Amino acid sequence: MEGGRGAAPHLRVLGAEDWAVWRELRLLALRESPYAFASRYADWAQAPEGRWRERLLAADLNVVAELDGRAAGMASGRRDGATAELFSLYVAPWARGRGVGDALVRSVLDWAVGLGLSATELTVRDGNRHAVALYRRHGFVDAGPAPDMAQGAPPGRRLRRTD
Repeated sequence: MEGGRGAAPHLRVLGAEDWAVWRELRLLALRESPYAFASRYADWAQAPEGRWRERLLAADLNVVAELDGRAAGMASGRRDGATAELFSLYVAPWARGRGVGDALVRSVLDWAVGLGLSATELTVRDGNRHAVALYRRHGFVDAGPAPDMAQGAPPGRRLRRTD
């Protein structure tokens, strides 16, 4: 656990019917940490329910971490051939340092291993040192520059973990 305080996060896999939970966390993420994501708050703030459901269906795995009875963080995974991609990881400010990020990364890694995938990759924005530290704790190493995901977005790095 990151900070060792309190109970461990409870993880729950989300389906399209859980779009409101995902929406709440995603909008918080886009407001609080816009530098970390390819999407912008303005592009999602007024999105209808159907768009949120489609987003959840577009990923192979969507996980929310609950802490103290509240949604505290989220992550997604998708399969690309023999590789998994971890994306959209976010931990609410009030839950940081309490093991939420570690639990979410582990959940995506466990999912990938369960599918027999040989590696997991992700993109992290330059300067996001807390995220880099989290991923390195889980065995991710630098795999080169990330492709430009959004116009005007800060550059990033690809990180990879081979299982």
